[in-house]
Amino acid sequence: MEAMKMSKRFFAFGILTCIAVYVAYIKWHLGSKPFVGATEGVAESRGDKLTHQAVTTDLSVFYGIMFDAGSTGTRIHIFKFAQQPRETPRLTHETFKALKPGLSAYADDVEKSGQGIKELLEVAKKEVPMELWKFTPLVLKATAGLRLLPGEKAQKLLEKVKEIFQASPFFVRDNCVSIMNGTDEGISAWITINFLTGRLDDPQKRSVGMLDLGGGSTQITFLPRTKATLQTSPSGHTTSFQMFNHTYKLYSYSYLGLGLMSARLAILGGVEGKPLGEGEELVSPCLPPGFKSEWQHAEIVYKIKGQKAGEPLYESCSNKVAKMLYKKVHRAGEVKDLDFYIFSYYYDCAAEAGLIDKEKGGSLTVSDFEIAAKYVCKTMEISPGNSPFLCMDLTYITFLLQELGFPKSQGFKLARKIDNVETSWALGATFHYIDSLNRLQY
Repeated sequence: MEAMKMSKRFFAFGILTCIAVYVAYIKWHLGSKPFVGATEGVAESRGDKLTHQAVTTDLSVFYGIMFDAGSTGTRIHIFKFAQQPRETPRLTHETFKALKPGLSAYADDVEKSGQGIKELLEVAKKEVPMELWKFTPLVLKATAGLRLLPGEKAQKLLEKVKEIFQASPFFVRDNCVSIMNGTDEGISAWITINFLTGRLDDPQKRSVGMLDLGGGSTQITFLPRTKATLQTSPSGHTTSFQMFNHTYKLYSYSYLGLGLMSARLAILGGVEGKPLGEGEELVSPCLPPGFKSEWQHAEIVYKIKGQKAGEPLYESCSNKVAKMLYKKVHRAGEVKDLDFYIFSYYYDCAAEAGLIDKEKGGSLTVSDFEIAAKYVCKTMEISPGNSPFLCMDLTYITFLLQELGFPKSQGFKLARKIDNVETSWALGATFHYIDSLNRLQY
């Protein structure tokens, strides 16, 4: 009788052990799924059809292709990732190529827009192994250049790109081509910089904020440390997104029309998309006295010239810039206590002024930009030099940073690349897109 009881106990123990082992295996199996499914079904889209194919290729190494259709050019980023089970993907290589002009330049001749896209796709075919083409997501996101176009013209350009994408051998879905809103652009750039600096997967490291100054718009994005920032921010200035099974609540806002090229036009007194009349010209105190030339923006050519010598250039330009920026941006009080990286035209102008090494980048304060602006403007009172807009650009950056809430002592890091990867929104957008495919799949 006692032996029978012992036998039943061992039998029950054996059943429970098997269940525990099975549950542990299931947890391990689910946790070890790669970022993009390797042995499970993978969604594939052609036109409006969405199917699933069995994938037998080992995708512990995988790729993502992101087209950045900006206001001044179209760029392709080809990212190569490696992933160990239950770990965040690791970027192992990036291929980058850019072509000018931007897609918006073909608004009145859509057919011509396809040539550059096809040329860049050939670069992708050379970089991605042929056996992985049909598993490699292909995406184009357009920014301020297309956001500033009339809706119908922008849509026709996107349809042309989508047609080319669907004829390619890569993995495309119905949402493979789109105009990125400014908030998403800021979020993606924030993901990029925090991923490249090792802050996304290390809770011990505090995240950094980012400022991006494009041609048509400028973005500010950071992870608030106080609830007050989220509670007191204006409508539309905060957002949340999910990635790597974590929800991030960010302060993120994009100011359309305050990118450097659009700001130049506004400071000059021009109107976006409106050509000058016969004999008209834009006269500005931010240009060298006596300077006269033509300037092209968004495919419109403007006649421009500087005012006659009089008031010091920096002071007169400062007044113009201050009026242009008046009440156009929100000051977030918390930014003065955070670390920020600044990109794009912030970097280019700093390099042009000799404030940082063109290749290595560096660190600057708001005061550094101001001192450089005063020096360049003073120099231009004598000679326009080779950069007639630099006085205006540096003055604009100085005032924009202060309007955003940064004191003159605030320091920033400037980097074009980190670990040989471009510090643009493209990597973050690729991560977010592939992660969304992964959530859709499982």
